[in-house]
This record gives sequence, structure tokens and C-alpha cells, in this order.
Amino acid sequence: MSQSVDSATPWQGARLRLFCFPYAGGGASEYRSWSSALGERVEVWPVQLPGRETRMVEPPFDRLEPLLDGVIAAFAEEWRHPFALFGHSMGALIAFELTRELRRRGMPMPRGLILSGRCAPRYRDPARPLYALPDAGFIEQLRELGGTPEEVLASAELRELYFPILRADFAVCERFRYRTEAPLDIPLTVFGGSRDKEHPPELLDEWRRETTASFALHMFPGDHFFIRTAREAVLATLERELTARRLPP
Repeated sequence: MSQSVDSATPWQGARLRLFCFPYAGGGASEYRSWSSALGERVEVWPVQLPGRETRMVEPPFDRLEPLLDGVIAAFAEEWRHPFALFGHSMGALIAFELTRELRRRGMPMPRGLILSGRCAPRYRDPARPLYALPDAGFIEQLRELGGTPEEVLASAELRELYFPILRADFAVCERFRYRTEAPLDIPLTVFGGSRDKEHPPELLDEWRRETTASFALHMFPGDHFFIRTAREAVLATLERELTARRLPP
């Protein structure tokens, strides 16, 4: 996992690096425009996972553990800088488990976590795994979830290109099994969409059990992809959270 990050701004006096992890099927491009909204004190690092955008030729991970190993190795020289982690949906799972893996290894810890669009990890959806569905069922479920462009679902050529990435990402999430560990001692902030039926407020609020430090839950208008439709409000809240809780002096 050698080329794993697209840095939107150089490290020139910024006080905090914000590593941003994508949702299933997503890439670093989702976060490249965030730097201007978060100001000069925050350096946005959108993480580019294998299998998408600039890393399309590389096979995607289909399990979380090797993905975390790859991220930790790729940024071996970077953890010494003050940093925080943001992730949406699958990215929230990656950010949370990455933090716990850093703790297990005795490595530097993030100043805080901002986890978006995902239920607390103690909750596991009992539904049939999506990653193993035949194409017809997979397409039906993707339409129901939203977020996948219709032109991708309608084109056999695009499905052949895009579905392996989506299936691998769903496998990362659906094969994950939560392990009970001591709560983290860093601030934890959770974002949710008011119309996201898969991730309701009561299950988002369960994240508070994962930290002994401060916890905040912010709800935004929109469905699962509220980070797009409520972008300005999301970024304004993210900037306030980073400034109030995580920026080093």
C-alpha cells in the first residue's frame, strides 16, 4: 500500500492533519475540496485505498485487518505529527479500528475521531451479506441504498469495472466482527443523516460507549450521503469540532 494518500495541502504550518477515509466504493476525490473550508490550521489528507481512482489497477482489500496493516505501514513516518481521523460509512469503521490497532501497538494516537454515517460497532446488521449476492440482487440492493450512479448500475461495462471494488468494500464491513476492548480516551464525534434509516440516531448514540472522553452527536438533514447534500453544514461543524477539541497549541 505504497501510494495511499492524496494530500490536498502541504504541511506548511498546519497544526493538525486530518486523515479522511472513504465510504464503500468511494475514493479520495470526495475530500479533496475540504481544505479550503477547514482553513490553514488543518491539513486534509484524503486516503486513497487500492482499487479506485488513481489506484484502479491495484486489487482492493476485502478484509479489514490487512487494510489496517497497509495504512499503518504507509504512514509510518507520519503518525508523529498531530492528527485526527475522519471516516464516512465504511470509512468510519476503518478510522475506529485503526485507532484501536494503533493503541494495541503502542503507537501515537489521534487527537480525536469524527465518525460519520455508521452505527456503533457493537450493532451488527443481521441481514444477508451484500458482497456475495448475484449481480441482480446486488444491483437491487445498491439502488435501495443509494449513492451508486444509475449509469453504473445500467452499464455492463461499468459494472464489470466498479462492482469488484464495491463487493470488496462490502466484504470488509460485513466480515468485521467487533471485539470488546476498553473504551478509548480520546474525543469522539459522530455525524448522522436525519433520513438515514439504516443508521438511526439511537444506534449512532451508542458510539458514546467507545470513549471515556468527550462525545458529541450531530445530525444533518439528508439520507446516508448527507456529507454531500449538507456539505456546508457538515464542514462548518467539523471545523468547529477540530478547533474546539483537537487542535494542538
